[in-house]
Amino acid sequence: MKKIASILMLILLGGLLWYLFIKPYDYLVSFKAKTFPGTINQVIKTWNTSFPDAKRVEQDGLERLKQQIVFGDSVHIYKWKIIPLNDSLSRVKVYVKDKDNSFMNKVSIPFSTTDFEKRTKKTLVSFHEKLNEHIGNFRVSISGESQTATTYCAYIPLKGVQIEKARGMMRNYTFISNFLAENKVKLNGKPFVEVTRWDMEKDSIEYNFCYPIIKSDSLPEHELLHYKQMEGKKALKAVYNGNYITSDRAWYALLDYAEKNGIEVDHTPLEVFYSNPNIGGNELEWKAEVFIPIKELQ
Repeated sequence: MKKIASILMLILLGGLLWYLFIKPYDYLVSFKAKTFPGTINQVIKTWNTSFPDAKRVEQDGLERLKQQIVFGDSVHIYKWKIIPLNDSLSRVKVYVKDKDNSFMNKVSIPFSTTDFEKRTKKTLVSFHEKLNEHIGNFRVSISGESQTATTYCAYIPLKGVQIEKARGMMRNYTFISNFLAENKVKLNGKPFVEVTRWDMEKDSIEYNFCYPIIKSDSLPEHELLHYKQMEGKKALKAVYNGNYITSDRAWYALLDYAEKNGIEVDHTPLEVFYSNPNIGGNELEWKAEVFIPIKELQ
């Protein structure tokens, strides 16, 4: 009997030592979100910029992120784990630690509701509300395997962070459309964006803002404008409805679809835009077709 009691005491002591000195977090919050990991990843990063003295969110793939938030004299570390449950549902776990007061939190939390616990709950309830609001502002429908169009186009090469893609398009929209119209270049379809490089960790892209045109022997020249032939490619396709600022949500949806279906793809999305944001209106009625090229077999 004494031996059993000694073993139980050692187990309890080991558990206590682990809880106080080894456990890597002070508090855990878990919730579900009706979207895929890429959307949650991007909303965390955007939300992070709302805090004073915000540092860049670190990430290990789409589904693991580390964030540092300063509250007065305290520095809180948020470690996010995003677990996809199905095509439209994810579980989010947030492991929170007070960088300088972790030991006292672990001692106090089992016996009282601490200020740290209250602040953590309030902060993550606010995040959850913002996430749900964002989810309601767009739709993505996966169409499956398709083909991009073969076309000749006029384009301007651009680069920047993902969230500024639409701004880059708008800055050049009037110039391209007016220049082509003034020089009587015949258009041959809807404007589109061809991403040529995507750094998923830094959320930066290099891309071409393109107008399909009828090729001729006397195309006008301009230092900012280039021309090229685009060959059609086999690709995964989605339809995006919403503000074009966040049309990259469809990129993540397609990557998620590709992974679940064992399809190898190139991380070079192509977006075709069917609506003119200058006209305004209900953003959920704005439409873009989004493609992720399927890797060709060697």
